[in-house]
Amino acid sequence: MKYFDTSNLRGDIYGGVTAGVVALPLALAFGEASGAGPIAGLWGAIIVGFFASLIGGTQSQVSGPTGPMIVVFAGVFGTLHGDLSLVFAAVVLAGLLQIVFGILKLGQYIRLVPYPVISGFMSGIGCIIIALQLSRLFGHEPEARGTIPALTAVPDAVMDPNFVALTIAIVCLVLVFRWPQSWGKIIPGPLAALIVGTVLSVFLPGAPVLGDIPTGFPDLVIPSFTHETVLIVLEAAFILALLGAVDSLLTSLVADNMTRTRHDSNRELIGQGVGNTVAGLFGAIPGAGATMRTVVNIRTGGKTRISGMVHALLLFAVVISLAPLAERIPHAVLAGILIKVGYDIIDFSYLRYAHKGPRWDLALMALVLGLTVFVDLITAVATGVVLAALAFVKMLADEQMSQFDQPTVTTPEEQEVLAKAKNQIMMFDFSGPLSFGAAADVGHQVRERTGQTARAMILDFSRVTFIDVSAARAVETIGCDARAQHTRVYCSGMSDSVRADLAGLNADHCIPSDTYYDERIDALRAALTFIENGSAHGQDKDELVAAG
Repeated sequence: MKYFDTSNLRGDIYGGVTAGVVALPLALAFGEASGAGPIAGLWGAIIVGFFASLIGGTQSQVSGPTGPMIVVFAGVFGTLHGDLSLVFAAVVLAGLLQIVFGILKLGQYIRLVPYPVISGFMSGIGCIIIALQLSRLFGHEPEARGTIPALTAVPDAVMDPNFVALTIAIVCLVLVFRWPQSWGKIIPGPLAALIVGTVLSVFLPGAPVLGDIPTGFPDLVIPSFTHETVLIVLEAAFILALLGAVDSLLTSLVADNMTRTRHDSNRELIGQGVGNTVAGLFGAIPGAGATMRTVVNIRTGGKTRISGMVHALLLFAVVISLAPLAERIPHAVLAGILIKVGYDIIDFSYLRYAHKGPRWDLALMALVLGLTVFVDLITAVATGVVLAALAFVKMLADEQMSQFDQPTVTTPEEQEVLAKAKNQIMMFDFSGPLSFGAAADVGHQVRERTGQTARAMILDFSRVTFIDVSAARAVETIGCDARAQHTRVYCSGMSDSVRADLAGLNADHCIPSDTYYDERIDALRAALTFIENGSAHGQDKDELVAAG
C-alpha cells in the first residue's frame, strides 16, 4: 500500500469525520477526569491522533486519550501534585520510551501478555473509571485523588445530592446506554448525551460546570525534574509507555481482524511515541490506539492513515473555534459518558463464561483486577505475567515429562528388539527442547524407571532442535547416574549443533563417545548386542569406567 493511498479518499474522510465526532465528548471527558482540564484532552486527541496516524504502522487506527491511559495519567498527575513540568516530563519520557521500544523491535514481545492478565487489568481500569465518576453523578467532587478516596466519598454524595446534577446525569446515562444502534450511525450516543445534557443544564441551572476553557494554541511546556523527583517521573513514564504500547497494539489487532490487513507493531510504537512526545511538550494528555474510535472509523469507510489524520484535523477546527461553548458542559454529563466508557472496558464477554473455562485463568484474572484497582497497574501486570508464565511452564513440564517417560515404539523391528532385551533396555524420548521445569525432574524420572534391571538406555534426541543449560545439565545427570549404575547410555538422532552444545558445556563427559547413532533402531541394535554379549557387571564394567 502507498504511504498516502488516495484511492479510498471519500471513505477515509467520512470515517475520519465520524471518528472525530465520537472522539469530541470523550476527549473532553478524559481531559476533565485526568486533572489537566478538558482542553488538554482535546489537544491530546489532536496531537496523538495526528502523529500516530501519520507515522504509525496501523493504517486504519485512530489514536487519542483512552480510559486506561487516563487512569494512569490521573494517578501521575495526583502523585506529582499537578506540577506541570514534572507531569509532562513523564509524558515526554513515555513517548521517547515507546520510540525506543519500536527501534529495538519490542512490539512482538509486548503483545505476549496472556489474555487473563489483559482481561484483568482492562476490567480493573473500567472499575476505576466508574468509581472515580460516581460522586460526580450526584454533583460532588472527591476530596482526594485515587480509587479508595473516590469510593469513600460516594456515601456522602448520595446522602447530600445536587438534584439538578443527578437529573442531568440520569438523562445522560439513559442516552449512552440505551441509544439505538441505528441512530448511532447518524449521531453517536456520547455526542447526543453531551448535547442534550448541556442544553438541559441551561434550562435547569445549578449543576457544576466545566467553567473557563482557554482557546487558541497550547503553550509550550518545558519538562523538568530534580534529583528528588527523577525516580517518580521515570516510573510514571515507564508505566505510561508500557500501557500505551499494550493498549495500542491490542487495538491494532482489532483493526487487522476487521480490515484483513497486518500492522507493523514496531512502527506503530514509534508513531505512538512521537505523538505522546509532542503531546507532552504542549501540555496535552497522552493517548494510545482507541478501540471504539478505530472500529467506528473502519465501519464508516476509513481504511488508511488519512482517516486518522482527518479525525485530528476536525478536532483541531473545533478547539480553535468552539471551545467557549464547552464551558457550559456540566461535570455530570461527562461523568455519565465516562461511566459508559468504564462499563464497555470491563470484559463481560469473558466473565460471562469464565466459570466454564480453566479455573486458574479465572483466578488469575480476578487477582490482576484486584491489584489494578487497589494497588497499581504495574504491580498487577507484572504479578499476572509472572504467575501466568510459571503456570504455563508447569503445564508444559508435565506434558513434556509424560512424553519423555512414555516414548512411542513406532516399528515392528523396535518392538522385536525390546522384546529380546527382556526389559533390560529403557527408552526415553526428548519430545523437543526441555523447559527448565521439566529438566529439573528428568533425572529423577530416569532413576525411577531404570532401577536395577536396566543395562542399557536409549536417549532419543531426534526431535530436539536446540538445547539450553537446564536441559544439558539434565542429560549430564542421566549420563552420570547411568555410569554409576553400570548402565550403558546410547543416543540417537542428535544433531551436530546439539552435540556441540553438550560438549561445550562438558555435559557429555559421562556418555561414551562411541554410542551416538543417527537412527533409533541402530541404537537399539547396538544396545541389544551389548546386553547379549553381556557382562555389564564384569569386564564391561571396566570398559564403562574407562569410557567415562
